[in-house]
Amino acid sequence: MSGITLDLLLLQIVTGIALGAVYVLFALGLSLIFGMLTVVNFAHGAFFMVGAYFGVWLFAQTGNFWVCLVLVPFGVGGVGLVVERFLVRPLYGRGIDYPLLLTFGLSIMFVEIVRMTFGLDGIPFSTPRGLTGAVNLGIGHFPLYRLFLIGAAAVVVAFLYFFIEKTSYGLVIRAGARDPEIVRVLGIDVSKVWLVVFGIGTGIAGLSGILSAPLQAVAPEMGVPLLADAFVVTVVGGMGSLKGAVFAGVLVGVVVSLTSLVSPEAGRVSIFVLMAVVLLVRPQGLFGRAGAMG
Repeated sequence: MSGITLDLLLLQIVTGIALGAVYVLFALGLSLIFGMLTVVNFAHGAFFMVGAYFGVWLFAQTGNFWVCLVLVPFGVGGVGLVVERFLVRPLYGRGIDYPLLLTFGLSIMFVEIVRMTFGLDGIPFSTPRGLTGAVNLGIGHFPLYRLFLIGAAAVVVAFLYFFIEKTSYGLVIRAGARDPEIVRVLGIDVSKVWLVVFGIGTGIAGLSGILSAPLQAVAPEMGVPLLADAFVVTVVGGMGSLKGAVFAGVLVGVVVSLTSLVSPEAGRVSIFVLMAVVLLVRPQGLFGRAGAMG
C-alpha cells in the first residue's frame, strides 16, 4: 500500500474505466433485450464470441479494422434476427424459463460450431495500426487502444440513447415494452419491434466482441466469464435499465481495477461483493425496474 502514489491511483481508475467500457458494451445489449422483451439471453456471450471470430475472419479477408467494425455488428445482428424470428418468438408468453433454456442451449451450440470450424486454440488479434502505442495523460502513459475503447463505448451509448429516447421508432419500442397490447390496438406490429430490438442487442454484443479481440486471445470460451460479469453489471444497475448498465459497467470496471491494485486475486471476487452490497441496500438495483426502460 505504501508504494501506491496518487498518479498510480488515478491511472488505475482510468484503467478501470477502460475495462468498464467493455462491460458497458456487453451489458447494453443484454439489458436492452431483457428490458424490451423480458428475455434473459444466455447466448449473449456466444454472440460476443461470434463477433470476435467474425471480425478475425473479416480482417484476414480485408486487412481493414474499420471495415470489420462496421460489418461485424450487422453480421452478428443478422444472426440475432434469425434466432429471434424462428427460435425465440414461438416461446413468448410461455414463461421466462423457456427462452432462458433455449438461449443456454444455443450458446453451447455456437461454441461447439466455432470449435469445429476454428479449432480449440485461441487466435491472437493484434492491435490495429494507428491505435498502437501509448498516450501521456499527465499521470502516466496509457495505451491508445484502451482510450479508443472508451470513446467507442461512449459513441454507442450516445447513439442508443438518441435512438431509443429521441426517435419515433424508439417511442414505439418503449411503448411496446410497457404495454404491447395498446401498441397492437394502434395497428403496430409489435413482433417486428421485438425483432429489431433483439437484432440491435446481439449486434452490440458482436461489436463488443471485435473491440475486445485485441485485448485477449480470440477463443471459443471467451464469452463465458464475461457473461457472468455482465449479469453482475445488469443486476447492480437494475435489470432492463440501460442507464443502469452504463453506470454499473463503469463502476464494476473501476472496482475490479482498484481491487486488483491492492490484491490481484481479489479482483474477481470484488464484483460479487459489490453486487451483494447493492442488493442488500436496493434489491431492484441502482436504477432498476424490471421489464421497463430505466
